[in-house]
Amino acid sequence: MKLSPERVVLDTNNAHEHGHGVGDHLYVHRHSLVHDLPAQVKTVAAIVFIFMVVLTPVHAVGAFAVYLGLVFVVVKIADLPFPLVLRRMLIEIPFVLFAVLMPFFGPEPRVEFLGLSLSQEGLWSAFGILAKGTIGVATSITLAATTRARDLLQGLETIGVPDLLVQIASFMLRYSAVVTDDLSRMKVARESRGFSATGIKHWKVLANSAGALFIRSYERGERVHLAMLSRGYNGTIIDLYKPVVTKKDWRTAMALPIIAASIMVIAWITL
Repeated sequence: MKLSPERVVLDTNNAHEHGHGVGDHLYVHRHSLVHDLPAQVKTVAAIVFIFMVVLTPVHAVGAFAVYLGLVFVVVKIADLPFPLVLRRMLIEIPFVLFAVLMPFFGPEPRVEFLGLSLSQEGLWSAFGILAKGTIGVATSITLAATTRARDLLQGLETIGVPDLLVQIASFMLRYSAVVTDDLSRMKVARESRGFSATGIKHWKVLANSAGALFIRSYERGERVHLAMLSRGYNGTIIDLYKPVVTKKDWRTAMALPIIAASIMVIAWITL
């Protein structure tokens, strides 16, 4: 039995590509309206939305409830698993711990709650940090889950972020896995020689490992840079794939920040 030769063309920009690229461990593959929007459009919409949330007066409790509801509507439209989004939001726990302490150290006047003397201004400050932080984190998680890292970086470059910063972020994503693998191999090498970090006396060995990892990463960076220069690199990286952005995309994405802006204005007027 003979198989006729066929030419197979892999379109890496196809919307049905299920493979994840470098740095796409946060991306959740779905076919949704949110996923299909260009990265720069989603990025601008997310930034403006968060900006409107931050500008909202802290006493407008109802406004923050509506903001959070809007974010979860977007999560639903994007077909993202709610448990996944909630798990990723645990990253804000340090901010929660900081906010919990504020009512105890705030100025007068104070209120009594369960036998505790709490600052009224501290309570409002804690609520503001929790509300605005939670909404901002949820928005960022939704953006990361619906946009590939490569597209997000390209979108940042499109909206005016300096090329150098975008390239640095791109190489950080690309080589973070390589550096992590080096670190894992060094750990295995230490353990194979019977090493176990149990106290301060072992810090010297760990410091030497960190220094060796830094030197190895620095030398790798030099080799990569020389290889790029030999291939004509002049400070800019040409991207052959440019997504087409339509007015409909902008109208769809900016609906969220426009609603948020309206709520913010109403909150200030009725305050």
